[in-house]
Amino acid sequence: MSARTARRLAPRARKAILSVHVAASVALVGTTASVAIVALTAAGSDRAAEAHALYSALRTLVFGLAIPFSFTSLITGVALGLGTHWGVLRHGWVAAKLALQLAIILTGALAVQPWLDHLLEASASGTGAALGAPRWELPLAGAFNLALALTAVGLAVFKPRRRLQPSSAPRALAASD
Repeated sequence: MSARTARRLAPRARKAILSVHVAASVALVGTTASVAIVALTAAGSDRAAEAHALYSALRTLVFGLAIPFSFTSLITGVALGLGTHWGVLRHGWVAAKLALQLAIILTGALAVQPWLDHLLEASASGTGAALGAPRWELPLAGAFNLALALTAVGLAVFKPRRRLQPSSAPRALAASD
């Protein structure tokens, strides 16, 4: 099926998927902001028991909210791209949002998860000195993900008009002499 003949979502289905997409994306912004703030609070704590409690809360926040919202936003975004005229890789802003969402997921998997595991283990020992550099890297990762999520929101609102694929509309013929 070519881009010109791709099936479009029915208006009601499009609105339902769009509603879930917007809700998950906005919730992801709030969740990533919360992760950054809680991680910063834990990093600044001079008591290992307090830091451990905050890192435990962070684990719940990441696994209970951030990951589900990330994947919900990704899946609904791809569904909207496939079922609307925007496409998934037809417009630069849509492709950029996809890349930003994948970057958020990869940052969580490759940075946040291992650092959080390390910090939970180190803070359980009761010594703040064992927390090391990841105590400051975790808030940076949270802030980075927040910046990515906010950039995706900006792209969705402003929709910069850069096409990656040629338009499916017929091109006007150049006027001859």
